[in-house]
Amino acid sequence: MKQIISAVALLVPDYDDGLAYYVGVLGFDLIEDTELAPGKRWVLVAPKGSSETRLLLAKADGSDQEQAIGSQTGGRVFLFLTTDDFDRDFAAMSAQGVTFLEDPRCEPYGKVVVFQDPFGNKWDLIQPA
Repeated sequence: MKQIISAVALLVPDYDDGLAYYVGVLGFDLIEDTELAPGKRWVLVAPKGSSETRLLLAKADGSDQEQAIGSQTGGRVFLFLTTDDFDRDFAAMSAQGVTFLEDPRCEPYGKVVVFQDPFGNKWDLIQPA
């Protein structure tokens, strides 16, 4: 048996704002953008070269979800973007104005830096050791 996590829901204030950042700034691929009902869409994005896990950009619905935007993990790093070339991606992200919360560092598990999306979610950019 094979199972995978096919998508992780990520709350955003607006679908198009999410697309502007993840596709426009980070360079993710738009996998699907399907209207389900008026004001509701199924929007999947994924990093270049990713073949399994996607982000489902979920527009916050109601005040409870709006308050959770950017804090789905209580302030911890939420998502981990693994790369095969840290320096290339760090430079490209820096050129796009990505907000880094620290300087890159080397850890036993690899080279890493924490960045934050415009919605408040913390990410690790990691090149494994």
